[in-house]
Amino acid sequence: MAPSTPPSPSPSSAPAGRDPHDHADRAASFDRDADLYAQVRPTYPRDAVEWLLPAGARRVLDLAAGTGKLTEVVVDLVAAGTDVVAVDPSSPMLGELSARLPGVTTHQGTAERLPLPDASVDAVLVAQAWHWFDADAAATEIARVLRPGGTLGVVWNDRDTAVDWVARFGEILHRGDRLEPAAGHVPLTGIGDPFTAVEAATFRWVDRLPAGALRVLAGTRSFLLTLPDDERAARLAEVDALEATHPDLVGRAEVELPYVTSAYRARRR
Repeated sequence: MAPSTPPSPSPSSAPAGRDPHDHADRAASFDRDADLYAQVRPTYPRDAVEWLLPAGARRVLDLAAGTGKLTEVVVDLVAAGTDVVAVDPSSPMLGELSARLPGVTTHQGTAERLPLPDASVDAVLVAQAWHWFDADAAATEIARVLRPGGTLGVVWNDRDTAVDWVARFGEILHRGDRLEPAAGHVPLTGIGDPFTAVEAATFRWVDRLPAGALRVLAGTRSFLLTLPDDERAARLAEVDALEATHPDLVGRAEVELPYVTSAYRARRR
């Protein structure tokens, strides 16, 4: 659903010394402006999350949970009494999550070092974050905390670039971005023997944002967060120009942003 009020101003200036092509700097950029991230980043479609969640799960981990975009859907879908746990390296992100979902247990931690006991969860879900992990170490650690038969699930929103203005928006966001995952990237490739073969499914849906929110959404991308201030301002100005001139966007009180969501799951042997 679209926010009921216009989004807040664009995020603040990028800290000096951040490298937009450095993996660690990009990952660390999410510590800033977590409230804006929570306000404008898209959720995940219920049918995709239902497909990922195993029946009868008693404890579900949302790994790299951020501000709780996926967590919120999980909480809404699981049976009463199911324990939902969120892990993320960012304290500001988890603060936003806890404010919105006070019943969720949170821990600071990473995919490579999970602060959970062996065989303690029935599902580990990851939204839009697998590319930040050391995949081999993460797969080993996730296998450790999953119960036998438990599910590892990854969900990934991609903007539908078959729509002209969406393709132009993406070009502005990612021009020169050497760390953006390639189209068709399958997150769970090569996760190893602890898991069964990966299954995949695709879901289409539309997010609705108020006019002006595309600028704020762009400003929450890690690439823009780490660009020098002048370059970042120029990109945001391009987003403003797109919204002001594209015939599918001009004069609209609400922007309909179409997504293609890919979901992947594998079972712990």
